[in-house]
Amino acid sequence: MTTTTPRSLISRWPAWAGYAAALWSLSYGLLGVAWALGAPGFPWGTSDPDLDGALSILADATPRPGGWWIAAFGLLSTVVALTLARTGRSDRVGPIRHAQTATHGRGLASLTPLLLAWLMAVLLIIVIPDSRLMMGVAYSPVLAVAPLFDLNVNGTTLADAWPWPVVNQLVCVLGGVLLAAAALAYQRRRREACRTCGRTGQDGWTAPEAAARWGRRAVYIAATVPLVYCATRWCWALGVPLGVSKEFLVEGARDAPGIWLAGAYLATFGAGGGVLTLGLAQRWGEVFPRWILGLRGRRVPPLLAIIPATLVAIIVTVAGMTYIRGAIAGRFSMAEWGAWLPETLWPLWGGALAAAALAYHLRRRGQCRHCGQGAGRRPSPQLV
Repeated sequence: MTTTTPRSLISRWPAWAGYAAALWSLSYGLLGVAWALGAPGFPWGTSDPDLDGALSILADATPRPGGWWIAAFGLLSTVVALTLARTGRSDRVGPIRHAQTATHGRGLASLTPLLLAWLMAVLLIIVIPDSRLMMGVAYSPVLAVAPLFDLNVNGTTLADAWPWPVVNQLVCVLGGVLLAAAALAYQRRRREACRTCGRTGQDGWTAPEAAARWGRRAVYIAATVPLVYCATRWCWALGVPLGVSKEFLVEGARDAPGIWLAGAYLATFGAGGGVLTLGLAQRWGEVFPRWILGLRGRRVPPLLAIIPATLVAIIVTVAGMTYIRGAIAGRFSMAEWGAWLPETLWPLWGGALAAAALAYHLRRRGQCRHCGQGAGRRPSPQLV
């Protein structure tokens, strides 16, 4: 059984994820202290352009006591991250084969930091951010090239798409990802699995053949759900009031000229992402097709598909949760269902896309260089 220590920083992520999460937590907690003591830059409340509270769940927060709550959260998450990093720590990267080598317990005490870490990760990744993350990502390409081609974007710049309160949301997502990574590394140690690949020798639903089956269903869901939203925005750009009144379209065009074309652009952006999602279950998602000059026939690096899919899964889920909160708060009217109901399906889109990316990873990973499992794995199962 191969248990050599990986040398690259990325391959050693299970060893440093907990410490990175602790560093982030401590740093953000200190920011909370600074804001509570009067330092500028508190990213919510009156400092946030979302003054009506329609987007951010923390729209009513103030530097005091908000800063102290952030400091307390940072302290708690630092302790949790360090606990995850130190408990059951081993220099081995392969699976633990003997019970006496495992220094962690299996009772409630060992579950508590794990559950706290996952809850904190969900809070930072899904709950605190809002739909402006998706808007910033979607419109940044256009805003970046607008000055070069003299495009009319009503004076909007990249700085307008990414004000500090929205950039802060990215910082929160980063912290959540680090906590999730720390929790996953700890979970692998607790299951006596390989630190690097997570295998235990019993594949089950993670086997390539099984992942191909459930991953294909996830791909179809992820590619279909956004089309409901796309249909409304394309119709509005053409002057067809699908799901809204004619007055809604007229007033929107009058108050913000070009808004329906912008909506059609965003819909096309989503539809294009749906088409790319199909690659997670098709051959051209593993080998570059012939029409891509210079890359034809070459193997697609797995991370080239997994990283964008995961990021998109996060931002569309966050955006969908924003609309769900608005619907629960009674901010929307059923008479104008086209303006909000399709967006409430986005968490389903994000969940399916995350599952499709995971299945793609499970299908494409080969033999683990550190534990030796996966040796002699057959090529990817038949794809659609």
